[in-house]
Amino acid sequence: MKYHDLFIDFDDTLYDTHGNAQTALGELFNHFHLERYFPTLEDFTKPYWRENVILWTEYAAGRITRDYLIVERFRRPLSLGTLQPTYSTPKEPAGTPFAPTEDYCLQVSDVFLDLCSCKSGLVDGALDIMDYLRQRGYRLHMCSNGFHEVQYKKLRACGLIDHFHTIILSEDAGANKPSTTFFQYAIDHTGADPTTTLMIGDNFITDIQGAKRFGLDQCFFNPHPERYASPEPVTYEINHLLQLKDIL
Repeated sequence: MKYHDLFIDFDDTLYDTHGNAQTALGELFNHFHLERYFPTLEDFTKPYWRENVILWTEYAAGRITRDYLIVERFRRPLSLGTLQPTYSTPKEPAGTPFAPTEDYCLQVSDVFLDLCSCKSGLVDGALDIMDYLRQRGYRLHMCSNGFHEVQYKKLRACGLIDHFHTIILSEDAGANKPSTTFFQYAIDHTGADPTTTLMIGDNFITDIQGAKRFGLDQCFFNPHPERYASPEPVTYEINHLLQLKDIL
């Protein structure tokens, strides 16, 4: 085998983070009665996703802290809400801006993470390919920027925790992907040989460029090539996880 160790991203590579979170956002909307401030669920989720992408990109680059991300990814979209006419009062008329406090945003975040972490949805083909890779004898190492307490809950919920030989999280590494510090920690912690290690992931910047800069071969999981084209050459590119069988 050309490769012995596989570094595999988790969120939206194996675990359907976006789909599971979208379901959780609907539950969150009902739990906190956010219809008081947003006409529809979409009016809340669209700015949430926009700000979430921005903040996670900043977090991966080391420009913001985890605590800032946790508050801001809810404060920003919630601050766009205004009191709806059905819920207005003389003291608080319709159109009054929603001004969520930090404590409120933390409450929302706690409930959201609890709702997300119990979801079991996987990317199509994830369980089959993980079974295949284990049977083929590869050493499988999860490499993620996700939060420690949440990732382990999600791993148990989706049934993949026992498929990995090692779980590498940025909080343990002391640095996020795409930094070379993260990948050096992963190499040191797993004992993998960089020349026989392949990084598999869906995020071009954190997974692919990070691995490439460190000197690892890369496999870019790009399920929507019609929306996104690789900005630079990669070792491999796949559009479905089961295409890994053609490589591995």
